[in-house]
Amino acid sequence: MAKILEIEQLSGDIYRFVVEAPLIAEERQAGQFIILQTDLETGERIPLTIANANKEKGTITLVFQAVGKSTMDLAKFKLGDEIPVLTGPLGSPTHIENFGHAVCVCGGIGSAPMYPIAQALKKAGNKVTVILGARRQDLVIMENELKSVADELIICTDDGSYGRKCLVTEPLKEICESSKPDYAIAIGPPIMMKFCAETTRPYGVKTFASLNSIMVDGTGMCGCCRVTVGDSVKFACVDGPEFDAHLVDWDNVLKRMSTYKQQETLAKNCKCVASN
Repeated sequence: MAKILEIEQLSGDIYRFVVEAPLIAEERQAGQFIILQTDLETGERIPLTIANANKEKGTITLVFQAVGKSTMDLAKFKLGDEIPVLTGPLGSPTHIENFGHAVCVCGGIGSAPMYPIAQALKKAGNKVTVILGARRQDLVIMENELKSVADELIICTDDGSYGRKCLVTEPLKEICESSKPDYAIAIGPPIMMKFCAETTRPYGVKTFASLNSIMVDGTGMCGCCRVTVGDSVKFACVDGPEFDAHLVDWDNVLKRMSTYKQQETLAKNCKCVASN
């Protein structure tokens, strides 16, 4: 059981939960995730990247978007409720070192898992540039947190309602052309990560991407997060979630994202809800 200590609605369907989890808070590293279930008997396993942790308070922060049945069930939890299953930290931590100039590109909900990575990169002595993208202003989240660790924060919105009216790849390309960065990492929708990889490829910038969005079981048992990376087949949950973005078979990843669309729609429209 993990007690919910804080709840904040960051935007229409994006929530921030601060959860009591002292053992996870003590051990977690940037890039790792947890698995939770909203119901012990019938709840689906949900992988969520740890957005922050406080060892002293014994808490972790989870940020999620209520877009499917399980996350919509999670959004119904109230302050003081207990999440029945919370396991972690899982996955390989982000490799952190002083690369020099590190560019962190995040889209939508991807800004939440990017925060601890940007934080760790800054602590390691890197110059950190963060490019934060969203469809519109009200969907920009974690701005203050990212600003606190970034040497430069660039905000882009599709509709121009906040920051620059452009895709995240535009400032990324400008940075590659003006002062080639030493490292880049992208977290967000797979299509965004694919084009970030294609943007940095001609400049030879080592680029990584987090494939947490294709995970299901989180332990390597279901095989749903298989991904081709170079000449190898990897599992995002146990081998990742971060991989060399220039080696990922992005067309396969995008195809996998639609594998369970029909089942997801049926579950979302189901009138039965998990009890907590």
